[in-house]
Amino acid sequence: MEARAEIARAARRLFVARGWGATTVRDVAREAGISVPTVYSVYGNKTGLTRALADAAGLSAGLSRQLAELEAPEATPGRQLAAMAAFDRRLFEQAGDVIVPLREAARTEHELAALYRDSRARADETRLTVFSSWPDGTLRPGLDVRIATDIYAALCNIDVYTTLTVERGWFPDRVEQWWAETLARELLTSPAG
Repeated sequence: MEARAEIARAARRLFVARGWGATTVRDVAREAGISVPTVYSVYGNKTGLTRALADAAGLSAGLSRQLAELEAPEATPGRQLAAMAAFDRRLFEQAGDVIVPLREAARTEHELAALYRDSRARADETRLTVFSSWPDGTLRPGLDVRIATDIYAALCNIDVYTTLTVERGWFPDRVEQWWAETLARELLTSPAG
């Protein structure tokens, strides 16, 4: 188990420092102090390693916590939006250094493009499911769950997070609060909901 964790840590360091395309499995093995066959045995290939990093990012951001908050009996639409915004803040805060280079590599690497698309699709599915569960009249007039999901994606993404935290000096909790307030205002008939 320790070898698995060390390989993942080494891969993350190298992907962030060099980029996905410039990092080989041999580089990861050397950085981790582990043999190349061990890396292949544990993760299959570089894409498998990358998928594991992406999955770990979701877990470290508190995916189970988000699901519990979304399904709680007292979870109003406003609270559900706040829970989703909180998850995205934690994800970008803890794994943004990996998300951005992997997204960029996905522009030219077919396997990573599929991984990135799948990750985005899973996030959208969560939002579609939550928005679809709301009673009629919850979404502002003129919105349907697909458009609401698109608006969410336009507001709560790594680029907006990075602009506000890195370029504009916002603290992550301020971004989370702004997302929750803006989402409620843009999506809900009653923003207090």
